[in-house]
Amino acid sequence: MEHHSGLVLPNSGHNRDAEASKLGMWLFLFTEFLLFGGLFIVYMVYRMLNPEAFLTASYQLNVTMGAINTVVLLLSSMTIAMSITAIQLGNSKRSIQFLIFTVAASLVFLVIKYFEWSAKIHHGLFPGMDVFNQLPHGESLFFYLYFFMTGLHALHIIIGAIFIIVVIFRTKNGQLNANNYSHTENAGLYWHLVDLIWIYLFPLFYLIH
Repeated sequence: MEHHSGLVLPNSGHNRDAEASKLGMWLFLFTEFLLFGGLFIVYMVYRMLNPEAFLTASYQLNVTMGAINTVVLLLSSMTIAMSITAIQLGNSKRSIQFLIFTVAASLVFLVIKYFEWSAKIHHGLFPGMDVFNQLPHGESLFFYLYFFMTGLHALHIIIGAIFIIVVIFRTKNGQLNANNYSHTENAGLYWHLVDLIWIYLFPLFYLIH
């Protein structure tokens, strides 16, 4: 318990824990920025060295699927932000509903990505397949980076969805509420990172032409 200006602050310990939790999440997100930032730099270097090959390879991607996934993630970022507002206002039920919508959006994203990847694999464009091995060097680099970077992003989507599911159960059990919602905020921060990364991936790979 702390005293400040004659006032007793019984929740100061909890506030410190929440602030520490948020600081830890920001530090983790910073390492994620460094990881994807490095990959974006690698992409840009190879693209400058192979502009025509990257352009040609980009025609193999489905812009419509990529655009739909962009809209899906933008909507999911909105709903997780709304879930945080709801729990701050003490409406745990509404917060859970928005979180469930966010998880559903992540599943939609992954299903679309599954069909998109399946089409590329069906055409032999996955690294190591015969068609891939016969591609010009620049085009093979494009698809290698495409599968690696979008695959890493999809892994982050899965991790984020699991994180949100944990938050849903903790909210349902009353562990997270209007007085204790730092984990909900952290899930939102992580999800916004996932969304931001895709905002960069989409034009880099899909909108070259």
